[in-house]
Amino acid sequence: MAIIIILGFAVVLLGGLLLAEKKESLKGILLTKPLLSGLFIATALAQPHHAGPYFYLILTGLAFCFAGDICLAFFFNRRVFTAGLAFFLTGHLAYIVAFFIAAGINAGTWGSVAAVSIISSYVFVRLRPHLGSMRGPVIAYVAIISLMIVGAASLAVRPDYCVQARALVMTGSIFFYVSDLFVARHRFVKKSISNRYAGLPMYYAAQFMLAFSVGMIP
Repeated sequence: MAIIIILGFAVVLLGGLLLAEKKESLKGILLTKPLLSGLFIATALAQPHHAGPYFYLILTGLAFCFAGDICLAFFFNRRVFTAGLAFFLTGHLAYIVAFFIAAGINAGTWGSVAAVSIISSYVFVRLRPHLGSMRGPVIAYVAIISLMIVGAASLAVRPDYCVQARALVMTGSIFFYVSDLFVARHRFVKKSISNRYAGLPMYYAAQFMLAFSVGMIP
């Protein structure tokens, strides 16, 4: 019941956030986004879970992403935006460690490296003309989010975890990756509400999926 209530609030808050983004209302964003992001932390805490490394690392990642969300509300300020990238980068690192602790290095690791490297290289080549002095931080970020996909793929091929858990981690990581592409497009290429309409629902779906996974992976 608690999870249903949390998800219901999340849907309402996401609608409010998208409306605030459309109106470019910083007040509206700050009234909805912190609450919405706080709900994916609440979801992780509400799951019956093992008090092991996976739970604490995912919870740490969610907390850093919460901080990143607050910073990215001020995307027009370069310093605050850069701080947001740092928070998200740290959050991704926590997710990566969680995935590899749970999965180890296996066929999924090596099978995903080539595909992710090609896709991320293409993404960076397309972004590079627009980055200016942000090139270094963006390179680091693309590398880390790519490694997150590799970690998720490593976990996804482990048959000792239930199908639901593997699907949540893999789908959540892919959604996270794609949502970051829309953030990059909005910040560096073309500011458009379509980026927010596409990216924000995918981002929050990703975070909730990872939060749910703590109840299925010891």
